[in-house]
Amino acid sequence: MTRAASMRRLALVRAAGRALALASVTWLLATVAVPAAAAPAPAAAAAQQQFRQAGELARGGDYPKAIAIYEQLAASGVESASLYWNWAQAASARGTMGEALWALLRARELDPADRAVQREIERLREAANLDKAEIAPDPLASVARASRRFRLDMVAVLLLVISLAAHAALKWRPSARRLVPVAWTALAVGIAVAVVPVAGALARPTGAVVRRGAPLLDAASPTAQSVGTLREGEVMPILEASGDYVRVEDSSGARGWAAAADVRAVD
Repeated sequence: MTRAASMRRLALVRAAGRALALASVTWLLATVAVPAAAAPAPAAAAAQQQFRQAGELARGGDYPKAIAIYEQLAASGVESASLYWNWAQAASARGTMGEALWALLRARELDPADRAVQREIERLREAANLDKAEIAPDPLASVARASRRFRLDMVAVLLLVISLAAHAALKWRPSARRLVPVAWTALAVGIAVAVVPVAGALARPTGAVVRRGAPLLDAASPTAQSVGTLREGEVMPILEASGDYVRVEDSSGARGWAAAADVRAVD
């Protein structure tokens, strides 16, 4: 092979590497920036105004109205860990501990790294006399939170991109043997890291009991008979949904239906 051909091949390898790097950076920027820019400025300003209004109502002791605004914001898709934190404080002050615990669990879903949220969850759990297993029925949910906290999906993609770039470089320039360990190590680690978000995606949906004395029903119907009472604050798997009802399984293994308003989805 001539020197000119070798130089052209090397240039192609470098161009391919730059293209892959640019593609990965573009993908990361799009992933982070697009959600932040999704809400139009006027809508965001209106949401901020409502959020401040709810805070003022809560500070004035009007917790029901404050919670109603938080609920309206969440229903419109304006969700944040701060919104659910404030919602939890208002619910706790109102005396609805199940709703407060649910709101904190939602805040943790949105910001798994917030230690203050975790401490408050533990405080409410102990106040409600709930075991740790009663608010964490599915271990895979913790795996999913760890994946989101450390952005393991993005880490896996970057590692696989590095592996692809190294393999492409080896294909065009077999003499670059120093890239062999990079290519295979990045591939192995990337696959191993990708297992975590994949496993987390298998977690069953869960819901928290937000109303004291919520009944466990024998059917998804307004005329259904009560077969038991759900424990306020307990988190349980949601097995299926039907209209305004969800089928759940509590920590004792009892299964039945509950009003979706009584068992709110956590994740």
